[in-house]
Amino acid sequence: MLVRIVRLTFRPEAVTDFLNVFRASEDRIRQQPGCRHMELWQDADAPNVFCTHSHWDSAEHLDAYRRSALFGEVWPATKRLFAAPPVAFSVHPVTA
Repeated sequence: MLVRIVRLTFRPEAVTDFLNVFRASEDRIRQQPGCRHMELWQDADAPNVFCTHSHWDSAEHLDAYRRSALFGEVWPATKRLFAAPPVAFSVHPVTA
C-alpha cells in the first residue's frame, strides 16, 4: 500500500473555491481503481492550508489516477487557487 499526503496552501480568498472543487470530486476520487482511502485535513493554525491524505493499493494505481480524465479536471481547477506550490509525500507504511 502507498500512503500519499499532499500539503496544499491556497490564497485566503480561494479557500471556498477549493472546498467546492474538493467536495464535487471527493467521491469520484474515492471510486478510482486502487484508492482505499481519501480525506482532507485543514490546518488548525492556518485556515488556508490543507492536506489530502490518501491510501492507494500501489504507486501504479496512483499514477493511473494522475493520468485520468478526473485528475485532468480536478488538478487545473485546484492549481489555479494555490498561494504556494504543493508539497507531496508518498510513503509505504512500516509494519513491525
